[in-house]
Amino acid sequence: MADVQIIREKLGVHPDFPKKGIVFLDIFPVLRDPILTELMISHFITHIGTVTLPKSKQSKIDVVVGLDARGFILGPLVASRLGAAFVPVRKKGKLPGETIQAEYMKEYGTDIFEMQANSISEGANVIIIDDLIATGGSARAAGQLVKQLGGNTLEYLFVIGLTFLKAMDTLDAPAYCMIESEE
Repeated sequence: MADVQIIREKLGVHPDFPKKGIVFLDIFPVLRDPILTELMISHFITHIGTVTLPKSKQSKIDVVVGLDARGFILGPLVASRLGAAFVPVRKKGKLPGETIQAEYMKEYGTDIFEMQANSISEGANVIIIDDLIATGGSARAAGQLVKQLGGNTLEYLFVIGLTFLKAMDTLDAPAYCMIESEE
């Protein structure tokens, strides 16, 4: 998995950000390089084609859901390659039209995610994508929104997984992290 190692080496590492004791892993240096961005997206597409779809016994992905905000960068790129729709999940009050909501816990309290009510068809095969999973609250909320609309989450995809927090075990579908970190 040389591609993963190359991407890992290019991540920005910011100790004590956003607060003391936290090591922030930043995907923006990867996104500044078009070749690395292509490598990252191609890695996800290969994973979906060789692992996600065969495991789920599905033939295609209908919708890629991207979480606010970095999932908005990754999601459309993956969706386009798959010939799938892209659907954003945003913080409360940021989407027009009728929305559905799911509340989730953050480090300092609760927040609300929304999705447009007509964005996913009943029975649609869905992938949920974001840059990082830490505690898993936002990913779980996105999964709840997909379920409310009758979608079928096949897998959660993350560039980085903070595995020591064990959040992937709390999701309603399998999760894949390109890079796992114990920091």
